[in-house]
Amino acid sequence: MSSNSFGTIFRITTWGESHGKAIGVVIDGCPAGLEISEEEINVALAKRAPGKNDFVSPRAEADLAVIYSGVFEGKTTGTPISIIIFNQDADSSKYEAIKNQLRPGHANFTYLEKYGLFDACGGGRASARETACRVAAGAIAKKLLKHFKMQVTAFLNSVADVEIKNLPAQDSLRALVDGSPLFCPDDGIAGRMMEKIEEAKTVGDSLGGTVGFVATGLPVGLGDPIYEKLEAILAKAMMSLPASKGFEIGEGFNASCMTGSSHNDFFVKINNKIQTESNHAGGTLGGISTGMPLCGRVAFKPTSSIKLPQESLDLQGAPVIFQLPEGSRHDPCVAIRAVPVVEAMVALVLADALLLNRSAKL
Repeated sequence: MSSNSFGTIFRITTWGESHGKAIGVVIDGCPAGLEISEEEINVALAKRAPGKNDFVSPRAEADLAVIYSGVFEGKTTGTPISIIIFNQDADSSKYEAIKNQLRPGHANFTYLEKYGLFDACGGGRASARETACRVAAGAIAKKLLKHFKMQVTAFLNSVADVEIKNLPAQDSLRALVDGSPLFCPDDGIAGRMMEKIEEAKTVGDSLGGTVGFVATGLPVGLGDPIYEKLEAILAKAMMSLPASKGFEIGEGFNASCMTGSSHNDFFVKINNKIQTESNHAGGTLGGISTGMPLCGRVAFKPTSSIKLPQESLDLQGAPVIFQLPEGSRHDPCVAIRAVPVVEAMVALVLADALLLNRSAKL
């Protein structure tokens, strides 16, 4: 398995398994002189950590990052930054009874066919536990972007059929440009989302959802045509996430229902600066950032691990009724904890694009 790295200049390599001793990430290409601390990374990790409320997995992981290299006296040195997160609450006993069964919606079938073996304890390398490494690296990427006055935010956009309307619409995006609060759903919408999740959890089922993202302060010019378009790299980043099933930028799939006259973003001059009047394209043209807010959405499937019995096969191909053992710990809606992960991946893409762009011209 050689596909554990992401990025070109600002490049990360993650390692570790869900139920191993630890997980971690090595970050190459971060410029020297950037102030960063374990505390800043742990604040980001706390947003993704399980065990926080009734709507996420009860697995009690503190997710505390330890920086092993690449930082001296609070600043990056330009050398590889190594971060380790020790697993503290891995319970592999729950997987003993189902280790010889094909888990519906999981990767053990494809891993077995490709590699001849599969770590059945928590999904091993295929587990969403790996995304904690991305969040840790994303915290450093966000700090780099902040140095250049760029900001990234992700938010829960929908759960089941409950959706925050008009996102990523232009009127809503303007609020972010002037530093207004970041798209937290109002109590009514949040309440309906939680009700839907609670209903599914009660019957042993799960729900899907979408996560939106917005990045502001971008200069014109990030992204490289033809095969390295900014939205193409974002799509790869988002579709590499566990449980992701769709990606769109700007109006996305809704653009297929629009006319050219309604989708085109007309150019205007404001304060002696050329920009677009609207932002249906989502902040890119020709795969290059326009300077407008970069916005899009990621669709996540319902959590594959559910308590309801499901028809399946064992490893020999015999029919079985697959059912998770009592006490198994899983998220009823993965989209909730995917929010900081999406945010991290946007930051990683932009940090890499920013450094690449510095060599684009004299």
